[in-house]
Amino acid sequence: MELAIIVVVIVVALVFDYTNGFHDAANAIATSVATRALTPRAALIMAAVMNLVGAFLGTEVASTVGSGIIDPPQGSSGLVVVLAALVGAITWNLITWWFGMPSSSSHALIGGLVGAAVAAAGTVHWSGVLDKVVIPMVLSPLVGFALAGLLMTALLWIFRRAHPQPLARGFRYAQTFSAAAMALGHGLQDAQKTMGVIVLALVVGGYHQGFEVPWWVILLAAGALSAGTYAGGWRIMRTLGRRIIALDPPRGFAAEMTASAVLYTTAFAFAAPISTTQTITSSILGVGATKRLSAVRWGVAGNILVAWVLTIPMAALAAALAFWALHPVLG
Repeated sequence: MELAIIVVVIVVALVFDYTNGFHDAANAIATSVATRALTPRAALIMAAVMNLVGAFLGTEVASTVGSGIIDPPQGSSGLVVVLAALVGAITWNLITWWFGMPSSSSHALIGGLVGAAVAAAGTVHWSGVLDKVVIPMVLSPLVGFALAGLLMTALLWIFRRAHPQPLARGFRYAQTFSAAAMALGHGLQDAQKTMGVIVLALVVGGYHQGFEVPWWVILLAAGALSAGTYAGGWRIMRTLGRRIIALDPPRGFAAEMTASAVLYTTAFAFAAPISTTQTITSSILGVGATKRLSAVRWGVAGNILVAWVLTIPMAALAAALAFWALHPVLG
């Protein structure tokens, strides 16, 4: 019975990873597509490949997700906790995707883990949630906004005498690199979260010791995320690429380079599972503010902020409901 539940958990985890990919595809390529630096199909292929590569660059974030958020009970009850967490995260991902809102798949998963653990009267590492999730959740958008604004200001000063058309053409080429860097960072961050959940299920079920990620888990998570990215998330791409601000190539480049730098730093230096969605969105807002404050559609930004705030509690609620539905059957 436990082996069957583990198989179900792994399958559902890969479904979550796939939804993460098409939900967050816009993170890597929306700015490049909006500025016509890349065609949508070419951008999706590039993002899928870089997601695949990024997933193999580290497992520190996976360890944080697997061991630093909750301690579910051993056996089938613990596996139901993990399964319910994934169901809650997928539910919230699909709801926000349907409405075109760029919410965080990472925080949906964290909220799902916490909600399922609380429903099961399990252990939640609240200090880990605060240090590794809440504080980075607040700081990373602020850092992204500020750094993107500074980088854009520097670019405006450096190229202040350049002719607009050659400048735009040059930054379109540069955006191929910056979009690839962003996609690599997305793979580095987001594939690891699914890896962590799968390893957690294996540990709870008694099929793995410790939280080192097996190679086959890395391969499955990387493949599912890459496939989901290639499927694309056109609704959210429209929000990030056009509805917040009309981006030009220099601003698209600055936003992508800033966001990717934040993703690499938090993954390698702090092993913190931050939101790629929040990071790129705040970077877009930062470069947009250098144009003029009225150029940013702050009403759309406000709606996105509401989705950010709701993600953890709503995913937690969905996961708790899923646990109460699943436990009598599988627990």
